[in-house]
Amino acid sequence: MRYLPLRSAALAAAALLAGCGATAPARVEVQQVKVAVPVPCDEPEPERPTMPIEHLAADVDVDTYVQAAGAELERREGYEIQLRAALANCKRPLRAAEK
Repeated sequence: MRYLPLRSAALAAAALLAGCGATAPARVEVQQVKVAVPVPCDEPEPERPTMPIEHLAADVDVDTYVQAAGAELERREGYEIQLRAALANCKRPLRAAEK
């Protein structure tokens, strides 16, 4: 009779272990989720050109001022093209090789 608690414990442990073995193993499914990850843009910022009007004297005549203003418009348009190209390079999607 003194082995009765030991036998009961062994029987209970065996029943518990048998219950664990009867269940099917859990199935693991791997799912691929695409998440947008921010990537820093390493595109160099184009240097701002000096504008012709910035270097004019205060007492310059109207014709010289208008000529400098026209040149500044063209220079600003060129600078804007460079800025837009840099922005487009930063916004383009990454290729598989760059990931």
